[in-house]
Amino acid sequence: MSSVLVVGGTSGIGYQIARHFADGGDRVTLTSRDADRAAAAAKQIGGDTTGIALDLAQPHGIAAALADIEVVDHLVLAAIDREVNTKVVDYDVDLAQRLVTLKLVGYPEVVHALRSRLAPDAAIVMFGGLAMLRPYPGSNTVSTVNGGVIGLMNTLIVELAPIRVNVIHPGIVGDSPYWRDRDLSPVVARTPCGRLAQMADIVDAVAFLLRNPAVNGVSLNVDGGTLLG
Repeated sequence: MSSVLVVGGTSGIGYQIARHFADGGDRVTLTSRDADRAAAAAKQIGGDTTGIALDLAQPHGIAAALADIEVVDHLVLAAIDREVNTKVVDYDVDLAQRLVTLKLVGYPEVVHALRSRLAPDAAIVMFGGLAMLRPYPGSNTVSTVNGGVIGLMNTLIVELAPIRVNVIHPGIVGDSPYWRDRDLSPVVARTPCGRLAQMADIVDAVAFLLRNPAVNGVSLNVDGGTLLG
């Protein structure tokens, strides 16, 4: 049995990741910015699952939020913020600062807070995003931050060795709450494998990155080849 922490585990892909490991008999802790939501998600998942409140965009409170966790074998940093749309022409400093803080300060602060409690053979998976390679109008901050996650992966590998660190970049996940009610046929048409990634595909990829002891420093796109379409 492993101890798994999923930061951002109350909905969508993060929830499915937490459920996958709980169903496999692991001890799971999931987080949300809201304590009641975290507790409700943990109850729904069942097994040995606990929910706690943690806000990556408020990094000074992260250590206290994680104080009761004893050991972590697998750490998944899945929390993201989809509400950021910062074009240069109408740049929103507050929104931009929140996303930069969430990933490029919040992610490493979680690792810092847990450093002494990470198992010697622990593994970390962080969520980036394909906007760094396929930018779109308004992705200014998103594209930049997701590129920064790669730099963070590289430094953590050096500092934490032999703990493994990998990054996953989901494409459009067709059955996720954010995308499932939209017309995605134009994207499917240019996706070489003829289908969009599904939440189960992302969960499977995360599990692979966490479990395989020879995989380290991998920046994995899970998009059906959309970037080549």
